[in-house]
Amino acid sequence: MRKEIHPDYVECQVNCACGNSFEVKSNKAELSIDICNECHPFFTGSEKIVDAAGRVDKFKKKYKLS
Repeated sequence: MRKEIHPDYVECQVNCACGNSFEVKSNKAELSIDICNECHPFFTGSEKIVDAAGRVDKFKKKYKLS
């Protein structure tokens, strides 16, 4: 690698809109994000499946999933 052309790799403080904050490594010192693993519906268990015209039930019946 060539010297003095790469950005510095520093500790980065990440702040979410929900109030959660954590540290990662990045080339920036601070980041603001809208969704993190503490507030995303997939990780919190509050995920809702929008079933249009019974598609989910039809899929489960077709492949005998439930």
